[in-house]
Amino acid sequence: MAGMEVDDGPTKVGGKRNFTRSGMGGGRWVGQQVCRYWQEGRCSKGDDCQWLHPDGAGPTGRPHAGNGVASKRPSNVIDIRIENRGGFTDGPSVGFSSGSGGRRNIQAAKWGRPRSSSVRGGRTVADSGRRPRDKVCRFWLEGNCQRGENCNYLHAHTANPEITLIKQLDGHGKTVRAIELPAGSSHLYSGGGDQTLRVWDCNTGECTNVIPMGGDVGALLSAATWLFVGLPNEVKIWDMQSHAQQSLSGPQGMVHSLAVITDMLFAGIQDGKVLAWKFSTVTNSFEPAASLLGHTGAVVSLMIHGNKLFSGSVDTHIKVWDLGTGQCVQTLQGHTHVVMRLLIWDKFLLSCSLDGTVRVWAPNPEGLFEHRYMHPEENDVEVKPRSVELAGALTMCGTMDSSGKPVLICSYNDNTVHFYDLPTFSERGTIETRDEVRAMQVGPGGLVFSGEGNGGVKVWRFAEVAAS
Repeated sequence: MAGMEVDDGPTKVGGKRNFTRSGMGGGRWVGQQVCRYWQEGRCSKGDDCQWLHPDGAGPTGRPHAGNGVASKRPSNVIDIRIENRGGFTDGPSVGFSSGSGGRRNIQAAKWGRPRSSSVRGGRTVADSGRRPRDKVCRFWLEGNCQRGENCNYLHAHTANPEITLIKQLDGHGKTVRAIELPAGSSHLYSGGGDQTLRVWDCNTGECTNVIPMGGDVGALLSAATWLFVGLPNEVKIWDMQSHAQQSLSGPQGMVHSLAVITDMLFAGIQDGKVLAWKFSTVTNSFEPAASLLGHTGAVVSLMIHGNKLFSGSVDTHIKVWDLGTGQCVQTLQGHTHVVMRLLIWDKFLLSCSLDGTVRVWAPNPEGLFEHRYMHPEENDVEVKPRSVELAGALTMCGTMDSSGKPVLICSYNDNTVHFYDLPTFSERGTIETRDEVRAMQVGPGGLVFSGEGNGGVKVWRFAEVAAS
């Protein structure tokens, strides 16, 4: 792959569903039009821009309300391979899952709920069946409920006793866009629109270090002793043990996504390229290796599984790249808006998008991926498809509960986070927040970390997840 530049040629957008989003979620926009200056990498308004910035500075789907979104290697080769524990790979980084459960009956997984189940709460069908006390008070979320104990609505982020808020980590001044918990580490890392990287002690919840980055943090990824930071026009690499640093130039615009495998680093760039670097044992540094061309919009999500790299883009497409040749072997079409996040559960590829859907893809006998399921399904909606109102999906991660059942956690731009059992997509619980959750990460013992548009980082515990 060294030194090559690959172009897979023009692509076509296939059969799309049209969605009209109007007035949901307190000030959501009609149409969610992408800022053309952001697409060119030169929007100067950042979080104050009135147009859509899908995964960079500024709003994702609506304006802010507040302040802000392998084989064993020789000993002389750094091994930065991705692990896959318990069936989930939360790309681009390593997803956490407890135990080895969750693989039972995967081959025969039947996607979707029984016909008697309802659609996800609060998303496409009115909540007429919910009692007021089961609904979260929006005034309480904003910090200005005047009724106190006399309020008829819930003064908590969730009505589900399985989900508990453990702690809130304050310090960021703007949107938190990336959270990373290195494997085996006692420190959590977060970065975002205030151009800083914060280091948190997992035992005390205290911020132990604030590192100026010189630009908005677009992505974080850890592997071995390295922490990779995606920034405008560069990737910074920090050795968490020796504190040695390296800066990789080459990106044109914001680095929105990162992925690693063995001794290769990949970055999704604002200009639509996927850049690759290879670790050299001669120079003890990463050297340019490849430039993968094909996307017509910013690459905001990356994920590696087996010998394939998956990339999701503002252009609504998912591209599948062969890691051996660097060639694009397939383009997955179906989403009608930005592909925000990619995830692997065993052999299945999951993708979430600002079109409000999570799609499931599976390889056929020839190894090509085919669309298997979409949540919500067409017949989940009780109105005509062309007038469906769906909140856009922002990010997702996966974990396992104590019985070994996989649970998908997905945040939406109506300020909610939904927990779904897989493969049924049955609702497991919902969190409501003051601002959009732009970043999520899971940890041992049922921990879930969320980064919000107002700069807050919250630590949750999903009670039914077994400790590692």
